[in-house]
Amino acid sequence: HLEESGGGSVQAGGSLRLSCLASGYIHSTRSMAWFRQSPGQEREAIAFINGDGTTDYADSVKGRFDISKENAGFLYLEMNKLKPEDTAMYYCAAGLRDGVNWPPIRQLAPGIVGYWGRGTQVTVSS
Repeated sequence: HLEESGGGSVQAGGSLRLSCLASGYIHSTRSMAWFRQSPGQEREAIAFINGDGTTDYADSVKGRFDISKENAGFLYLEMNKLKPEDTAMYYCAAGLRDGVNWPPIRQLAPGIVGYWGRGTQVTVSS
């Protein structure tokens, strides 16, 4: 079970911190990711953290967003210098199996995600 929180409305240049609580079967070695989807657009991976701690970011968010996790089952996305184009529904995602790393983020497609949260809306106004 994955449950996101922390979305909201913010002005451009502002910051938000998204949280995802992974409960139940999600072990600390499970690879986790954040995706986002804007209306009319495909769902895209923007950041991930593997069970071994390695991370990767989409070019669109690199240097502005930071992904982290706690062994207690929390996944975070710190979002800084937000832009109107960051407006989207943000989803927490988990891999199918423990200890298996994601491919490079450009190859991380929604179809290989094992579990999804319901999403949290982020709206950035100019």
